[in-house]
Amino acid sequence: MSLESIKYKRGKLEVLDQLLLPLQTKYVKVEGVEDGWKVINKMQVRGAPAIAIVGCLSLAVELLKDDIEDKKIMRQEIEGKLNYLVSARPTAVNIKLAADELINLANTLNADENVTPNEFKERFVISIENMLIKDIEDNKAIGKFGCEAILNNANDGSVRILTHCNTGSLATAGYGTALGVIRSLNESKKLEHVYCTETRPYNQGARLTAYELVHEKIPATLIVDSMVSALMYTRNITAVVVGADRVAANGDTANKIGTYQIAIVAKHHGVPFYVAAPLSSIDMSLTSGDRIKIEERPDREMTHIGEHRIAAPGISCWNPSFDVTPTNLITGIITEKGVFTPNQLKDVIPKDSAVVPKS
Repeated sequence: MSLESIKYKRGKLEVLDQLLLPLQTKYVKVEGVEDGWKVINKMQVRGAPAIAIVGCLSLAVELLKDDIEDKKIMRQEIEGKLNYLVSARPTAVNIKLAADELINLANTLNADENVTPNEFKERFVISIENMLIKDIEDNKAIGKFGCEAILNNANDGSVRILTHCNTGSLATAGYGTALGVIRSLNESKKLEHVYCTETRPYNQGARLTAYELVHEKIPATLIVDSMVSALMYTRNITAVVVGADRVAANGDTANKIGTYQIAIVAKHHGVPFYVAAPLSSIDMSLTSGDRIKIEERPDREMTHIGEHRIAAPGISCWNPSFDVTPTNLITGIITEKGVFTPNQLKDVIPKDSAVVPKS
């Protein structure tokens, strides 16, 4: 059974505190937007899909507590709070697109004179709650399409996969994106082994991906980030599968720092490099990855492990949380609608208006 990172029942939201994993399993109550912003910013919840879902659900929890009876005020509160939630971690596009769609919905409900304040609130909250269901459905479709693409290109009956950072149940509503592809390969009995990087400096691979792989008894080995070249040279890797926090219109992909160098090494060794992401991670308003805003994190994430300092006092640090992998290094982008080359995105996205950013 997959791990549950988000627990929600109408008006009640809890998230698994990922800062404590893998040594402690504890859920944190999220009682409103301020709590939602904090758990996202502090990375108690992380992963672009999960950030969007938790942020929006925190707004739903707050709305269900409020007794606002004026639709105009409700609309204004919604827009302000959604924009505030987007600021918690700006690189991940999913929450921005979700906010745009929800603001558009609030505007529509507010303008409809036949919609009462109570109906406004109910329809708005249901729209947010449906995000949980859709995310799991999309992840399973990503897993299926990714599994098929990798097996179609594999020379023998079993595959060896490398992944980076955490893209499983802990980063989504459930099942996962890149880790969903790995789950699907394992379910098909075609997965020989998975290699996961530690993912410095925050160690999401060592703490979270390894935790999920052990939990589900998937054959796996942890490596440090600097071992990727040696791994590809010696272990005959079939494919690399990673997630994405934002994909530009040309296919340039922002993902956890270290992804870019893995893509370069994969290209050198002739290993296919796949990005697994829902269509909501694709931002057609950005022509290339150069326009993706890259979040920079505190020095302490590099200089300390817990309370123990590991870096020389006084050294300066540069700690970007993401890097951008250029489109020419990407074999395919695995979505819930299929697997596409980066140059096919412009033909795919306009057909699905739900994922086109609204102005």
